[in-house]
Amino acid sequence: MEKLDLELLEKIAELHSVPEGSFNIRKNGERLAANSTDDVQIVQKTDKPGIDIIVAEGVKNKSVHIPVILTVGDFKDTVYNDFFIGKNADVTIVAGCGIHNPGGGSAEHDGIHTFHLAENSRVRYVERHYGEGVQGSKRVFDPVTKAVLDKGAVLEMDTTQLGGVTFTDRMTEAVVGDGAKLIVKEKLLTDGEEKAISRFRVDLKGAGSTCDIVSRSVARGKSHQEFYSDVIGNNECFGHVECDGIVMDGARILSTPEIDAAHPDASLVHEAAVGKIAGDQLTKLMSLGLTEKEAEDAVIKGFLN
Repeated sequence: MEKLDLELLEKIAELHSVPEGSFNIRKNGERLAANSTDDVQIVQKTDKPGIDIIVAEGVKNKSVHIPVILTVGDFKDTVYNDFFIGKNADVTIVAGCGIHNPGGGSAEHDGIHTFHLAENSRVRYVERHYGEGVQGSKRVFDPVTKAVLDKGAVLEMDTTQLGGVTFTDRMTEAVVGDGAKLIVKEKLLTDGEEKAISRFRVDLKGAGSTCDIVSRSVARGKSHQEFYSDVIGNNECFGHVECDGIVMDGARILSTPEIDAAHPDASLVHEAAVGKIAGDQLTKLMSLGLTEKEAEDAVIKGFLN
């Protein structure tokens, strides 16, 4: 593989410890490499671009890595990936995407992911977006994640986008069944003229269903962020949405959390806070010998961790 590909894969995979398992690597619209096991099968679709990931019932401590790489401009890649998670299974899925746009125009990847979690299954879904390229080039991500959680299932989503992406519009939809739980941790950094939109729509349909959505973001330069959430309590349930943002320079953050209690035993909470870095934080760090820029970077790093 080219050196560039390896560098992008390292950034996508985050280089943290995860269980070993199956993988599918896609580059510029084509499958680059793949591997399946009896526990986790990866089947390429025949009717449209994408794959089916089938995790067998009862499988534990397995992982699936499905990174995507784009290294050309004026190119749009759309994939449709379906995840079928068997009853009582426990799996980690790493699904990042890296774009290096070496020329003009737009390089875009749209991943349409649908999760089907059987009873008492558990998924940790890690998604990393990274972009780089020459000045004036566009790096675009428009991911869509849809999930249906059966009784007792747990879906943990950990999504990160820390600069380099000129535009993203992320949509996450979930239907949460009896005793099931959706956990989302979103980390976002925009700079320059970048724009990022995050949308969540969660139907707490089952008795005892829960969701916990936490978004932390930093907007620098002249970047623009929008956050929308709609949590609907259709049963005895608990839902929590938290959106915390730091605004710097001439950036802007718009946060619109919405909750809809459609059942008398639905308990729903939303929190939103947007502001600048506190001056006393910078002063304290600068008193330890950091420059103002180093102090800002340290605060941002701690906020996004």
